[in-house]
Amino acid sequence: LRGSKSFTAALAAEAERNGHGLAYKSVSVGHLEAAPLSPSRLSLGRASSTATSTAAPEQSRPRDYLLLAMFSCFCPVWPINIVGLVFSIMSRNSGQQGDMDGARRLGRMARLLSIVSIILGTIIIVLYIALSVRGNISF
Repeated sequence: LRGSKSFTAALAAEAERNGHGLAYKSVSVGHLEAAPLSPSRLSLGRASSTATSTAAPEQSRPRDYLLLAMFSCFCPVWPINIVGLVFSIMSRNSGQQGDMDGARRLGRMARLLSIVSIILGTIIIVLYIALSVRGNISF
């Protein structure tokens, strides 16, 4: 290896030893190959404030489907609808803590479990009424 201010390319055997399949590319110190990922990393100095002043627009709080989950608790599929209610409460808590992606994901799961609970509950109620009218079920 030379004693210069540049990174040297790794050999293929060294690339396999360190767990990577790709060899490193030679880059001199201080130069970036790829564009920065965020606007705040465009400049390391104080050259421009326009790159750092563009903030992401404020996202609205995602829905937690708490009313739907509470309504689904009246259906006779209690393990599913209770879990949907728990996911809904977790979604509300995540939204209040600022984790919008987690709140959105938990809200979707709460909605799915609540809808499944309502559909299965409706099927169970309809089957119970249909069988009790025919006289096959007596309680």
